[in-house]
Amino acid sequence: MSETRNTRRSLQGTVVSDGMEQTITVRVERRYKHPLYGKYIRSHKKYMAHDADNSALVGDVVDIVACRPMSKLKRWRLTGVVTKAFQEGGQA
Repeated sequence: MSETRNTRRSLQGTVVSDGMEQTITVRVERRYKHPLYGKYIRSHKKYMAHDADNSALVGDVVDIVACRPMSKLKRWRLTGVVTKAFQEGGQA
């Protein structure tokens, strides 16, 4: 019998805040078609994600995955940085 365990929901978004300790705020944008007019609409939602080693910075594109509740608002965990944002101080 094949089980479908650990098929957790994963999202990709942009880091908009990294000011907290071991926590980032990720803005996930989605596009959907209006049911009557057919125009594509962009909407977004912000998620708090656990970043254990503070590796993600503002502007990075990251992958997050659903996990157990870690605090009042944190229900997501950082799995990896897809694209690093260019930083002003000469570091990439």
